[in-house]
Amino acid sequence: PQRDFRRLRGVEDCIVGYCGGQKKNPTYRNIMDSTESYIVEFNPSIISYEEILDKWADMHAPYYPSKTQYRSAIFYSCKKQLEVALKKVQELSKNGNRKVYIDVEPVTTFYRGEEYHQDFLDKQTSAYSSGL
Repeated sequence: PQRDFRRLRGVEDCIVGYCGGQKKNPTYRNIMDSTESYIVEFNPSIISYEEILDKWADMHAPYYPSKTQYRSAIFYSCKKQLEVALKKVQELSKNGNRKVYIDVEPVTTFYRGEEYHQDFLDKQTSAYSSGL
């Protein structure tokens, strides 16, 4: 998703990391109670939070319950984002006969993921193209 978000006009950055937990300094090997996530930095005069969530929904299939590390979650930072997030969950719930599993929570401290997680798909594509 990192690469796909960065391609959107108005998205300034997308960083992979961990959020949603109470324990400090999670890592991939010691994720504890956090969820793998990404933070999308965007210019709201060019792209809206709703458009960001539309893109997220296009790339995501929240139809299966998952353990904390891989759960589907939308983190919000204000009341307006909460309203938009709840609306998106409702839309996804109505789009089929399957239950959606999406937690909607206030954002907690975001911990940047390890460097090998940043731009992961680009690194895999690069290694594949170079014959590694």
